Amino acid sequence: MPQITGLGHVGLYCEDLGKMRDFYSRILGLTISDEDLDRGICFLSADPNAEHHELALARAKEPGQKTHNVQQVSFKVRSLDDVRAFHHRLQDAGMKIERTVTHGIACSVYFYDPEGNRVEIYYTTPYKIRQPLGEPIDLDKPDAELLAFAKSFEKNGPPRGARR
Repeated sequence: MPQITGLGHVGLYCEDLGKMRDFYSRILGLTISDEDLDRGICFLSADPNAEHHELALARAKEPGQKTHNVQQVSFKVRSLDDVRAFHHRLQDAGMKIERTVTHGIACSVYFYDPEGNRVEIYYTTPYKIRQPLGEPIDLDKPDAELLAFAKSFEKNGPPRGARR
């Protein structure tokens, strides 16, 4: 049986492609791997050598075409310091922060991009914790304290797995 090996990319329709292009490249630091602004499309990647694009931004041709029902777009980072740095960068840029939480399996900052799409930046912890879980955290606390708090939820048990 064929098997999906991972998520390739997410595409969003945008009202203001220039503003979204600037946000995802300048504020979040994604690399523009290709674009055709006359056609209204921009491709971005965290690592263009490994993956041509992980995010595609396309200009909506009419207002009703703009992406409306995205639950979230999530980006991984390598460390809690990276989550902190993005949190501060987003605050400095005046972005609307929704929350900072631990899921036990991750520590995250959730925020809204310039067109109101919810975005998550997260660091994966080594813990196996049943989901859903979302407990508020202060990202300015030391790593050891944040990780101990995340690990404390292991008492909830490991993930249940798929139910069919």
